[in-house]
Amino acid sequence: MAKIGIFDSGYGGLTILEAIRKQLPEYDYLYLGDNARAPYGTHSFDVIYRYTLEAVNYLIDHDCALIILACNTASAKALRTIQQKDLPEINHQLQITNHQSRRVNVLGVIRPTVEAVPTITKTGHVGILATPATVSSESYVLELEKISYSPQDGPTAKRSYSANGLTAEGGLVVTQQACPMWVPLIESGEHLNDGADYFVDKYLTEILAKDPQIDTLVLGCTHYPLLLEKINRNLEMSRSRGLEIKTIAQGSLVAASLADYLARHPEYRDQLSLNGTCHYLTTENADRFSQSASLFLNSPILASHIDL
Repeated sequence: MAKIGIFDSGYGGLTILEAIRKQLPEYDYLYLGDNARAPYGTHSFDVIYRYTLEAVNYLIDHDCALIILACNTASAKALRTIQQKDLPEINHQLQITNHQSRRVNVLGVIRPTVEAVPTITKTGHVGILATPATVSSESYVLELEKISYSPQDGPTAKRSYSANGLTAEGGLVVTQQACPMWVPLIESGEHLNDGADYFVDKYLTEILAKDPQIDTLVLGCTHYPLLLEKINRNLEMSRSRGLEIKTIAQGSLVAASLADYLARHPEYRDQLSLNGTCHYLTTENADRFSQSASLFLNSPILASHIDL
């Protein structure tokens, strides 16, 4: 029987794993953090794609039928290529080499996130906080083009849309902001210290200066919920402008989307084992990962080291 694989460049995917296990505790999970090569957000497309594919192949080789790229950078830069180019050949080889029919699939975290946006924003002005690689990919822009918004009648089919602050009546206005320092702060364990406040304020000030009407901020990186308390504290100042800004974290959205996917796709669901276990793998020092991950999850875990 197979497991659900959760992949991230480091610790951020633990926020996705925690939400998924809360909603779907019966399945078996294998978490892989490529901490030795994190962060991914400053790498080129080719490097991100290669690293992500190596992780996907490892998880497939270790009996994962479904793999969640719990990393916005990997979802933005590598997911589509893996789905279109690599998965058909991988599934073909699995059918050749296995006596029983086996199929695998790889899913991302961006689509489930953008589907929630039209139900939350009231002004139609949305901000995306993400790594430089996710911002440059414009993956959120492309996905939001498919699920647009009308203040009059809520979610609609594709409508006029702009990502530069200009839009026809009834469309979303989307502003992106790269936050290159947030992941390094989190990965180094400095995100809870006062010094992190400077960089939280810096990027929030910059994005709100671009569009003061933003009422919804998407945390477009699975690391960012670890800064949520600081982000919300900073956003309290927006209330003085009479505007309440809501933040969208991805964990519960991805968990709900996965539950729906499994209900609609028994060909994957029926492969999965139901022992409620979770194992953790890292390309970094296992003791260091175990200590940091235990703090993120508020419970002790024991990780193993692997090489990709």
